[in-house]
Parts: sequence; C-alpha cells; structure tokens
Amino acid sequence: MMHNTHEHSLAADLSAMLNLASDRRQTLRWLLAGASALPVLGCGGGGSSASDSTSSATTASPATTTPGTTAPAGGSCAVIPEETGGPYPGDGTNSNSSGVVNVLTQSGVVRSDIRGSFNGPTGVAAGVPLTIKLQIVNANGSCAALSGYAVYLWHCDRDGNYSLYSSGVTAQNYLRGVQVSDSSGNLAFQTIFPGCYAGRMPHVHFEVYPTLDKSTSAANRIKTSQFTFPMATLNEVYATSGYSASVRNLAQISYASDNIFSDGYSLQMAAVTGNASDGYVVTLTVGVAA
Repeated sequence: MMHNTHEHSLAADLSAMLNLASDRRQTLRWLLAGASALPVLGCGGGGSSASDSTSSATTASPATTTPGTTAPAGGSCAVIPEETGGPYPGDGTNSNSSGVVNVLTQSGVVRSDIRGSFNGPTGVAAGVPLTIKLQIVNANGSCAALSGYAVYLWHCDRDGNYSLYSSGVTAQNYLRGVQVSDSSGNLAFQTIFPGCYAGRMPHVHFEVYPTLDKSTSAANRIKTSQFTFPMATLNEVYATSGYSASVRNLAQISYASDNIFSDGYSLQMAAVTGNASDGYVVTLTVGVAA
C-alpha cells in the first residue's frame, strides 16, 4: 500500500486536533510545538543530525521494568506525562468519515494480539513483529503494582496509516485492543512495529482505565499518553522491507523537534530487546496516580 504522507502531515493532525474536545493544556501544546515545526516540514528538511540522534538515544533514562518482575526498586517512580490522544483514537471521542467511531464497545476488542482486525473486518497489519509489555504502577503508593487496570492501546501500521481513519483502511480496525493488568500490574500486546509518518517521531498511543468495565467509555480514562523507541532500534526496523517511507520521514524529524517528545521523554522511552529478524520486545513502566 502506498502511504499518503499528506494525509498524516503535522498540519493535518493539528487541524484534526482543533476539532476535538481536548483540554486547554494539550491544545496549547499542539499549537505552540506545531507552529515551530511546520516551517521545517514545509521546507522538506530539518532532519536531525547524527549528534542529535545519538544524544536522544542515549541520554534518556526510562524508568522501565520488565513485566513479570516486581515494581521499580526503591519505591520511586513518576506519573507518566499526560499527552493528547491525537486525531485517530477510535474511542468514541471523535468521528471518521462515517460518524462517531468507538471500538471500545465492540465485541472482541479485549485481546492481546492486535495485528488483525476484529468483529467483522478481516484485514491483518504486516510488519516486523513487536511485543509490547507494560507494567501499571501506583506513583502515589511506592510504585505498587496495580492489578485489574485496563489499557486501550493503538498505533499506525507500517505505512503510517491508522485503521478506521486513513484512506484505504477505514473499513479495518487492526492495531487496536484492550488488555487488563495481572496481579503484578503486567499486561502485553502482540503487534507490529509502527511506521514513521511525516511530522511525528514513531510512537504508540494508550489510555489507562481503572477497571475493564469502565474501559468502554473514554470519559472514564485516568491517563492518556504515548511512548516512543530508541533511535538505534528505529534505524534497524526501517532498514527492513516495507518500511522505506519511514526512512525518509524519520530523517526529517527528531525527538527535539517532535511536538510531543520535545519537552522530555525519559518516562516515555521504551526499553527494547530483540532484532529485526526475530522481532522486538519493548517494556515500559507506566506510573499513574491511583
């Protein structure tokens, strides 16, 4: 599938975001950060230097822990930053070309393997295998593991397209799903590595809910955030077949110029193991104020 970079340009995302009911802080953040990035994108340049890439990949010290283990040692953790859900959440807070779209109420959305569509659609997203492991902890309670919390997670496919919204995949709902944390606060998703579309560093969106029952309505979410990946991993993934557009788009953006991660990303940088042939496993500790 040929990726339409214009559809997911930063300008398009900003336009869509202004039509959403976001809070004042997030709207100002998009406008201010987007205003500084648009001239760079308009000139078709502004790629990060080698030193920028090296610094971004090495200076962040994410508070990560591998799911299946205990919470961070010493009982010290922080609440992960609140971020916009973006223009393509599919959680009932906005519309696509057919009207309000909400996968949270659909049968089958609670699943660990989110590569395929569900509840009717049959499309499957292709790409480098990726396992996402999150641990939900209480930042107000010595990083104690939070069991029974639900996470709705979504991201673009390797072409940079979002199911339900992007041209060619509006009839699909792949790369979206809900999982519930176990007694150690752990949950996992099996997916594919997302592509890089124009104007954004590669990222994954997620919302946290206090229970599975409450995850059917976005009004009940207690945290909306995003996480990203080390530059070295991005370069490895995008050197593989099917990600050629991502190589070009990644060269024109950096963590420093990204409108979400430019103010810091240490709590949103996933730890990564694996390789492009066998797939990757990323882990992240998600601190919430429970």
